[in-house]
Amino acid sequence: MSSTSNIFLLVLIFAALVPHKSDGEFQEWCIADEQTPEEELQIALDWACGKGGADCRMIQKNQPCYLPNTVKDHASFAFNNYYHKFKHQGATCYFNAAAMITDLDPSHNSCQFL
Repeated sequence: MSSTSNIFLLVLIFAALVPHKSDGEFQEWCIADEQTPEEELQIALDWACGKGGADCRMIQKNQPCYLPNTVKDHASFAFNNYYHKFKHQGATCYFNAAAMITDLDPSHNSCQFL
């Protein structure tokens, strides 16, 4: 096999392994940065679920994303919901440096992130 064929084959394998959305975009999630202090995460979480307009019903008690009941986990869900809901209107995954983008799906058990 020629080196050009080998490179082409490697590119095809890589493209098949990289997660994609059905519309051709890479899948990404906006989650809480583990290095952010809990107090800062709580402020950002309150904003996201309040003025930010994120749909935070899934992190309420007895809902699929309530557990684990931590500020970091609830903030990750709210940040991701806000980001995906408003990114096409210019929203970012920043939250005063409390959040970050990941390509690893943070969904767990019955809690499905968008």
